[in-house]
Amino acid sequence: MSNFFDAEGFYAALDAHRQSLGITWKKLAIGAGVSPSTVTRMGQGKRPDVDSLAALASWSGIDVRAFFVREGGSREKPETLADITALLRADRELGKEGAAMMERMITSLYEEMRKRREQEI
Repeated sequence: MSNFFDAEGFYAALDAHRQSLGITWKKLAIGAGVSPSTVTRMGQGKRPDVDSLAALASWSGIDVRAFFVREGGSREKPETLADITALLRADRELGKEGAAMMERMITSLYEEMRKRREQEI
């Protein structure tokens, strides 16, 4: 197994960002400076070219390093829960109580999924 870029994961993060802004894929493409067909192809499982990836990452603020997977399946940045917690607490729409509630739910679900995965191995 070699190192690879998780294009599907990047697309999912991009979709979450798009939904949070309440915009269409076409508006996202225009805002990022890529063709609408680029995001359509990504939605079909195709990888973006390097210029499109850079444009989408720059426009969205998504750190592409989080989507590089090393040999053996580990990601470049394994602190997923720390990143999620920081993002939730920085979101002014949630407030302290809402962020804490979502953090507890996500942490619980994350730990459950981690246990299931360990049992599969």
